[in-house]
Amino acid sequence: MDSCSVASIMSLGSLAIQRTNLCSLLLRVLPRLLGGFTPSSLKKFREDVHTRLTGTMLGTLPDLPQDILVGIFATLEIPDLIRAGAVCPSWYSAYTSLRSLGLYKLPQTPCLLYTSESAGDSTACLYSLTEKRSYKLTLPGPPIRTRCLIGSSHGWLVTVDDRSEMHLVNPITCEQIALPSVITLEPVKPIFDEYGVLHKYEFSWHTGLRGCDSPSIFDLDKLRDILHYKAFVFPDTSTGSYIVVLIHNAQRQLSYARVGDDRWTWLPPQEAYTDCIYKDGLLYAMCEVGEFYTEELHTFDLSGPAVTMKTAIRIPRQDEYGDLYVVQDPWGGLLLIRRILEDRDLEPEPGALVFWNTTGFKIYEVEAAGSELKEVNCLRDHVLFLGHNQSLCLSAEEYPSLRANHVYFTDDNYFWTTGLENNHRDMGIFNLDDNSKEELVSPQLWSKWPAPMWITPDLRKMNMASWGVEKIVRWVQ
Repeated sequence: MDSCSVASIMSLGSLAIQRTNLCSLLLRVLPRLLGGFTPSSLKKFREDVHTRLTGTMLGTLPDLPQDILVGIFATLEIPDLIRAGAVCPSWYSAYTSLRSLGLYKLPQTPCLLYTSESAGDSTACLYSLTEKRSYKLTLPGPPIRTRCLIGSSHGWLVTVDDRSEMHLVNPITCEQIALPSVITLEPVKPIFDEYGVLHKYEFSWHTGLRGCDSPSIFDLDKLRDILHYKAFVFPDTSTGSYIVVLIHNAQRQLSYARVGDDRWTWLPPQEAYTDCIYKDGLLYAMCEVGEFYTEELHTFDLSGPAVTMKTAIRIPRQDEYGDLYVVQDPWGGLLLIRRILEDRDLEPEPGALVFWNTTGFKIYEVEAAGSELKEVNCLRDHVLFLGHNQSLCLSAEEYPSLRANHVYFTDDNYFWTTGLENNHRDMGIFNLDDNSKEELVSPQLWSKWPAPMWITPDLRKMNMASWGVEKIVRWVQ
C-alpha cells in the first residue's frame, strides 16, 4: 500500500464526503457481523472507525479479524469496496482476500458506460445511478473512442476495433480478450495484397434462407459499419468460461463462439434476430419471420456436437413498430418487452438524420407452458434495463436507488451504433405508471459515439497480478 498513500487519497476530490459515507456503510452492517463481540468492544470499534474515517488524518485503524472485514466488505458496492480497500494495509488485505477467494458476489446496480471527448480517447466513464456521479476508467488499447460498442453482459463489453475485430473488455479490471477473427464469420472472407497482408474484406449477403447477388468489398475499418449489430456474453457453466453470441448481418443472423475458440459457429437458417438470453443451458433468441413479420422465440441447445433449434412461441406482429426483447424475470420466468417507436422514415435520404423516438413499452409474460403470452399492465416493484446490454429485469427492493415500474433504456438502433454516428440519441427513463419520459441525466455527459450503454460492473473475473494499487486510486477520483 506504499504507493497508495493516505495523503494522495485525501487529495482526490470530495474525499471527506466519501469517507463519511463509507463510515456509515460499515457501521450499518456491523451489528449482524459482530454479534460475538461484547457491547463495550463493539462500541469502542464504532467510535474508532468513525473518528478515523471522518477525521482529518487516518491513523492506526482498529484491528478486526480478517473474516469479519471480508464479511463487511462483501456488502459494499464496487466503488465503496475499492475505497475501503484503499484505507489501510489491513483493509487492503481483506479486500484482496475477498476477491481472490471468489467471495465477492454482490449484485451491482447497472451503470451507464459512455465516452466523452474531454476525458480522452482511452477513457471510459461510468455514471452511477446509485451515487449520481461519474467515474473515469482508463482502458487498454486500442482507444475506446475508436471502437464500436455492440453489447454488454455480466460486466463485459463487446467492442469492435478499426479493423472490424472484436474484443471482450472488462472496464473495471481492464482485462481484454480477443474473440475469434471476423474472417471466421460465415459471410466474411479475407482479401490479401501482393505481400500477403490483409487488405480488405469480402462480404457476402447470403443467409440460410436466401442467396445473394455479388459480394461487397469493404476496407478494414468499414466492414463494422455493416456487419455488427448486437452481442451478448453468457456464463457457460459446463466449462466455467463464457459463450459469446453475435447478431450480425447479412439480415441479422446468429453466430456464437466460446471464449478460447478459434472461429465463430454459424446458426442458420433463420434471420432477423433482435435479442437473446441464455437460461438453463438454452439460448433464447427473438426473431421476425415470414412476409408479414410474425415474431418467434427460438431456443438453441448449444451443449451437444450438433446445435438443435426449436420454436418456443409464435407472436403475431402488432400494429406498433418496435423490436421485442426477451428478459428473464427474477422469479424464473420469461418476459417479452416491446419497445414502441413513433413513425419514422424507413428509407431516409443519404446523409439525412433519422430521429427514432421511444413512446412506450408493452410487457408480456410467457405462460408456463411456453405457448401463450399474457399482457402485463405494470412491473409493480421491478425495473427494466433495455438497450445494447443484455436485457435485465431487477427488483427495486434489492436495488433501492432504482425506481419501481420504470424502464431505463438506451439506443440499440443499428443506424445509431454504426454508420450514423452523430444522430440524436433515444435514451431516458420511462415511467410505466403514466407513460412519461425523462432524461437519464442533465446536462448530457456523453459523446454521441460510440453509443452509450448499460453495464453491470463485475470484479470477479480478473487477473490479480495485474491489479495494482494505481487502479484503486482511479476509482476514488
